[in-house]
Amino acid sequence: INNIGLNLWKPNLDYTAEDFAYMVGTNLESAYHLSQLGHPLLKASGVGSIVYLSSVAGVVSLVFISTDVIFNIGAMKQLTKNLACEWAKDNIRVNSVAPWLIRTPLAEHLVEDEKWMNEFKKRTPMERVGQPEE
Repeated sequence: INNIGLNLWKPNLDYTAEDFAYMVGTNLESAYHLSQLGHPLLKASGVGSIVYLSSVAGVVSLVFISTDVIFNIGAMKQLTKNLACEWAKDNIRVNSVAPWLIRTPLAEHLVEDEKWMNEFKKRTPMERVGQPEE
């Protein structure tokens, strides 16, 4: 299970090339390379499964999330599809799960931001933040 992600919470115009490379390296490349490293073991087991934790933000456009985050999530979605097709012959399943905002220490500043939460609730059928135990 690949579950890593970060956001520098800056406006798009404030991101440097180094910031962007850091985000891609952390959010996308790490999952890709971990999958590459795991492939031989999963193939040898005769039945393998890779699960990427993605985000709803890869499916919808959101004004309040930086483009670099959306870029990484969209790329992760496509990576999932590509590896699922390529590695099916090795009996390895590749899927992604795309939750929305989950209340963790990383997201607490968003939950406490009334303006942000109002926008979030407009895009959320249950109009609430998910809990880790869910």
